[in-house]
Amino acid sequence: MNQIKTVSGTGIPLVGNDIDTDRIIPARFLRCVTFDGLGKEVFADDRTQAEGKHPFDLSQYRGANILVVNGNFGCGSSREHAPQALAKWGIEAIVGEGFAEIFFGNCLAIGIPCVTADTETVKHLQALLTDNPQASVKVDLEAMKVSCDDWSASVSVAEGAKKMLLSGTWDSCGQLIDRIDQIKTTASKLPYVDWSSKEYSETT
Repeated sequence: MNQIKTVSGTGIPLVGNDIDTDRIIPARFLRCVTFDGLGKEVFADDRTQAEGKHPFDLSQYRGANILVVNGNFGCGSSREHAPQALAKWGIEAIVGEGFAEIFFGNCLAIGIPCVTADTETVKHLQALLTDNPQASVKVDLEAMKVSCDDWSASVSVAEGAKKMLLSGTWDSCGQLIDRIDQIKTTASKLPYVDWSSKEYSETT
């Protein structure tokens, strides 16, 4: 299973409260068959309106993998496409003042830690990243700290979510693979499965 204890890299500051899921990924992009192409469309309308000045379009933040946001991020629609779009763009962790509950859960389901900090801490981190976009950023889920070069501050996350990330139990597919022998044993006892079928033997 994929245990997530730390996320390191560079950060991207996205200033503003109540950024909803329709802004993260506009509704017209929800008709996709898979999530693969969503990364390039993340914040599509905001980026158009910003005329190249949106943080996701600025060259100094290219390759950043830790997003720093303000309050109530991911509010609005419950669409899972929002965290998926961020993930496909390259975001691996989010630090913010607060997150909409369903957005938080959708992020957890795909292994994106969403940790919270107070307003002063978040704004200071955003300022640091504005001044030095290439600063080294680290989210440490064991120490419950976020650091930016030699600066650090405390962050928090719900205990249940923290345990899931640290243990890897957020990863449902990983749990299945990790317990494949148990699954095969249980499946072999199911009376409605034809174990002699060609289709089953080819898939196993």
